[in-house]
Amino acid sequence: MSRTRLPKRVVVEARAKLNLGLAVGPKRPDGYHDLVTVFQSISLADTLTAERTARGFSVRVRHEAAAIHGRVITDRALVPAGADNLVLRAARLLHDDLALPGGVRFTLTKRIPAQAGMGGGSADAAAALHAVLALHGKRVPLAVRLRYALQLGSDVPFSIYGGTALGQGRGEILSRLQLVSPFRALIAMPKWRVSTRDAFQRHDASRNGLTGWEHHRRFAVTVGRQRVEALKLSRRGNRFEALLGSQQHDLDSLRARLRAAGLLEPRLTGSGSAVFGIVPGGVSIRDVVARFTGDEPLYAVRSVGKGLRLL
Repeated sequence: MSRTRLPKRVVVEARAKLNLGLAVGPKRPDGYHDLVTVFQSISLADTLTAERTARGFSVRVRHEAAAIHGRVITDRALVPAGADNLVLRAARLLHDDLALPGGVRFTLTKRIPAQAGMGGGSADAAAALHAVLALHGKRVPLAVRLRYALQLGSDVPFSIYGGTALGQGRGEILSRLQLVSPFRALIAMPKWRVSTRDAFQRHDASRNGLTGWEHHRRFAVTVGRQRVEALKLSRRGNRFEALLGSQQHDLDSLRARLRAAGLLEPRLTGSGSAVFGIVPGGVSIRDVVARFTGDEPLYAVRSVGKGLRLL
């Protein structure tokens, strides 16, 4: 009987995500916060190439512009190339736990802005898990892959799950949802960044931090019984929009300019700082971009049904 040849090289597309509405609950004993959100995979993606080697792990990071408007200033320091890189952490986790032989050399092409609330690092980690399993011909059940993913970060499980999903717990409790229809969006990337840790600390310090939390929990119980619409979900808001401190005026200005350009319900994604707006049906993205006043980089995206894609 012939043995199946294992690939020496695999390429994985690691897609970004948006949060279509995001509510934050109380801090838990483990230090995390309960969330209610709807995750959505989008077409903007990094590309991860993985090659088997005799030993050791390495990652080379290159940056590729994907914006259709504005000048992108790449902050390379936000994407570590050393041991702290999530791609390397994911590879070592699998190799140690599954006793896999050899090593892996990675090349990561970054298009998803870092520290933007679009889950770029999480998507890269999920892609590394997928790539390492593919290199060694390992078939691992989804539940097991999700457990590995959670060891790397709260958003990594969704990056594996992909599509449209209700997220609860830390974001790792996922339930499949169906969009009424696919959608297009434009994402604006301001110069300022948001520290996720600081955002949660501001939430904890806010007197009205849990206002409406029970309402969001009831929404989580009922949302899976119906197909969901991106625009209605966005109208539920994002808790972190009220926690930006000195950046609040900048966010308000950017949202107003996106609305004036023709986008619907501009919202922060994750804890920020990227802001997305839905493109109305039948409207040209080129026309929206032409009406936009500002130099923030703009990314044109569409909703997609998977978080990862083997190329």
